[in-house]
Amino acid sequence: NMSSFILYEEFLLVTSHSHVCHCLNLRDTSIKALPALLTTNSSSNDETVRRIERGSRIVTVVPSDSKLILQMPRGNLETIHHRALVLAQIRKWLDKLMFKEAFESMRKLRISLNLIYDHNPQVFLENVETFVKQIDSVNHINLFLTELKEEDVTKTMYPSPTSAVALSGQREYQKKVDIVCDAMRTAMEKINPHKYCLSILTTYVRKITPELEVALQKVHELRENPPSDPEAVSAEEALKYLLFLVDVNELYNYSLGTYDFDLVIMVAEKSQKDPKEYLPFLNELKKMGKDYQRYSIDKYLKRYKKALEHLGKCGSEHFVELLNLVKDQNLYSEALKLFPRNSQECKELSIAYGDYLMMKQQFEQAGLIFARCGEYDKALSSFISCSNWQQAFCMASQLHYPQEKLAHIARTLTGKLTEQRKHNEAAVLLEQYAQDYEEAIISLLEGAAWEEAMRLIYKYNRQDILETNLKPSLLNAQSNHMAFLESQKTSFTRHKMRLMLVRELKEKQKQEQLDEDVVDNPDCELFSDTSSVMTTSAMSAKYSQSNSRISARSSKNRRKAERKKHSLKEGSPLEDLALLEALREIIHTVDGLTGEVHSLLKMLVLYNYDAKALELQQTLDESLQLIEKSLPEIWCEKLQQDSAPPTFGPDSTANSIMASYQQTKANAYSATDAELFRLPKLGKNTKWKLSILGQ
Repeated sequence: NMSSFILYEEFLLVTSHSHVCHCLNLRDTSIKALPALLTTNSSSNDETVRRIERGSRIVTVVPSDSKLILQMPRGNLETIHHRALVLAQIRKWLDKLMFKEAFESMRKLRISLNLIYDHNPQVFLENVETFVKQIDSVNHINLFLTELKEEDVTKTMYPSPTSAVALSGQREYQKKVDIVCDAMRTAMEKINPHKYCLSILTTYVRKITPELEVALQKVHELRENPPSDPEAVSAEEALKYLLFLVDVNELYNYSLGTYDFDLVIMVAEKSQKDPKEYLPFLNELKKMGKDYQRYSIDKYLKRYKKALEHLGKCGSEHFVELLNLVKDQNLYSEALKLFPRNSQECKELSIAYGDYLMMKQQFEQAGLIFARCGEYDKALSSFISCSNWQQAFCMASQLHYPQEKLAHIARTLTGKLTEQRKHNEAAVLLEQYAQDYEEAIISLLEGAAWEEAMRLIYKYNRQDILETNLKPSLLNAQSNHMAFLESQKTSFTRHKMRLMLVRELKEKQKQEQLDEDVVDNPDCELFSDTSSVMTTSAMSAKYSQSNSRISARSSKNRRKAERKKHSLKEGSPLEDLALLEALREIIHTVDGLTGEVHSLLKMLVLYNYDAKALELQQTLDESLQLIEKSLPEIWCEKLQQDSAPPTFGPDSTANSIMASYQQTKANAYSATDAELFRLPKLGKNTKWKLSILGQ
C-alpha cells in the first residue's frame, strides 16, 4: 500500500495509495506492527496521520526542521509541516528550555500555546523567569496568557505516550490558569514591573475569578504616581487595554466597588458612557457620609451582605432601612452579628427573624430565637405549635402564668401529643400541670403503659379505677390482640398458599415454552386453565406499557402508581411480588408484638386472668412458629437464583438461553423489589413468654 517512504532521525514517513502520509516513531513501533498501523483508521487527534493530495510522493525532509518536501503528480514540489514532526520538534525545544523557538513555531503553525505549560508543568513553573526573558515581548506574553484554558492539551488535542506526566498534588487542588497567571505575574514583577505592566494586568483579568479590583487599583497607582521608566506605560494606556479585555459596564461596576471616585470617573471617561448617565449618580454619592455612601454603592451593585455591614455602622437613625434590607434579602443571621446581644436593635431583629421562621413553619427554631430575646409570649406560642412541651412550660414559668393558664396549656398540648400517640408524655402534663390524675391514668391506659398507670392509681389512692378502667382495658387489649393475631395468621396462610400456586403455574408455563420451542411474541397471551396468571412475555409487554403510562404522570401520581404496581389481585402481572411484600409485612408486624404482649401478659397474670394470658401467649407463639417454619419454603434457594442475573456457559442450549432471556425480561425488578427477595430476620427474643403460665 506504500507509494514512497523516507527515514528521518527516529521517524519513518510513509505515503500510501490511500492518499495519507504516516509519520511513525520507530522507538515506539515495531516493524511487525507497521502493516496494522498503516491500515488502521486514525482518530481526529492522531498526530501521526495527515491527508495529502492524490499521487503525492516524498522527496526529502529538511534537516533539523519539520518541513516535508512532497512531489505532486504534476511534477511541482510542495512543502508541508507534518504535525508529528512539528510536535516532536516542539517537545525537544521545551525539554531543552528553548521557549522562544517553541513559541515562534507554535504561533506560526497554529499549535495551542497551552502545550508550553502542559508538556511538563513542573519544569515550566521552575523556569518561568527564563520563559519571560526569552519571549521578551509584552504582546507575545499577552497572547500566551489569553490562550490559557482549563484543559490538558497533552490528553486532548496532542496526546502522546511520551509526554511528561501531569503536575501532581498542587495541580489537583488549584486551577491551571490561576497557577500560570500567578507564576507569570511573580516573575514579571521581579524582572521589570513597568515594562510588563500590561501583561501583569492580563494575569489579573485571566484568572478563573477575575481580580478586576486589583487590576484597577494598579491603574490608579499609575495615575497617581507615573513611573519614570521609559519602558513603562501610562495610566491611560493601561486603562484602554483593560477596556479591551473586559466589558466596559462590568469594569465600571468593579471600579465603583472600590469606592474610589477618581478611578470611577477615569473608567467612565475612557468608555462610551454619556456623562449624563453617571455624573448625577456620582455627585449624589459624594454628598453622603462614608458608610452610607458605601452602603448605597454596594446596594446598587447588589452586594447585599457588604451593604448590610456598612449600613450597620450608620447609626440608629438608619435602623429602619437596615431592617427592611434584612427582611427583603433574608439576611437575619448576618444582621444579628452586627449588634450587641442586649441591644434594642438585636431584639427587633430577633423578633423579625422569629416571625420569618414562623412563616416558614420552623416553629422550634422560631421559639429559640424568641426566647433568647425575651419575647416569651411568642416563644410559648412557637413551642406549643411544635409540641415541645418542656420548653413551653419554661416560657410559661418566665411569664409567671397562674395555675389555670398552666392547666389550659397542658390540655392544649395533651391533645397534640395524643394525636402523635405520645400518651406517656400527655399523661405527665395531665398529672403535673392540669392535676387531672384520672385523665392522666386513662391516657396511659390508651397507650398501653399498664405499669405506669398502676403507679399513678396507687399514688393518688384511686383503686376504683382498677375496676372501672384498668381491668376492662386489659381484657379489651387481650381481645384485640387475639383478633389481630388470628387475622394475621389467616392472611399469612392464604398468601402463602396463593404464592405456591402462582409459582407452580409460572414454572409449568415456562416448561411448556421450553418443550414447544415457543419464540417470544409480544402479542401472545397464554392463560392457564386453572388461573388467570399470564405468561412471562405477556406480563412483560403489559408491564412495559404500564411503565410507559406511569412515566408520563406527575411525581405525586407516579409514587401512587408505584405503590399500586404490586397488586394482590389474582392474575396481576407482579402478583408474586405483591404476595412476598404482604408476607414480609405480616412477619415484621407479628414479630414486633412480642414486647407489647409481654407487658400485657404480666398485667393479666397479676389480676388472675391466667386463662386469657395463656390463650394470648399460645396464639402469638403459634404465629411465630408458623412464620419460622414457612420462611425456607417462601424464600427458597430457587427464588434467590431466579432473582440473580442469568449466566450462559458452554452447556447452554438455544432453548435454555431463550428461557433465561424470557425470565430476565419478565423479572425486570426495581431496586426496591430486590429487597423482597432477601430472607427476613426474626428477632430471637424468647424472654417475652411467662413461664408461670406453664407453657
